[in-house]
Amino acid sequence: MDRTMSPHQIVTAPELAPPSGYAHAVVATSGRTVFLGGQTALGPDGTIVGGTVAEQFDVAAGNVIAALRAAGGSPSDLVQLIIYVTDVRAYKAALGELGRLWRKHFGGRYRAVAVLGVTELFDEPAVIELVGTAVVTG
Repeated sequence: MDRTMSPHQIVTAPELAPPSGYAHAVVATSGRTVFLGGQTALGPDGTIVGGTVAEQFDVAAGNVIAALRAAGGSPSDLVQLIIYVTDVRAYKAALGELGRLWRKHFGGRYRAVAVLGVTELFDEPAVIELVGTAVVTG
């Protein structure tokens, strides 16, 4: 399946502000639900890779896709992503680059997304952590 296509329906509520970088809602097609554990920019050697939000997002997103593929899914199966960041301002400043990285890993469609600022993450050098839910239809 093409990474930009999804069997899941993106819903935009007309009475809400138009979404940019996220979907108001996603109606998942029936399938197997996969709950993805939090992924930081943890490299294969167990250390955090990258120093900026964008660098770490790139690695963490790749880790999300690796975990999803291990569960039998693909990027198009992702229906929700919660993004935890230790610096919301740095995240906002990197939105242009983050959008490009989103398309690289997840395709052109945005899912139900939340960005939450936190004081720290489990891996101390980590500045971003991604937690996803997917519904695998194939």
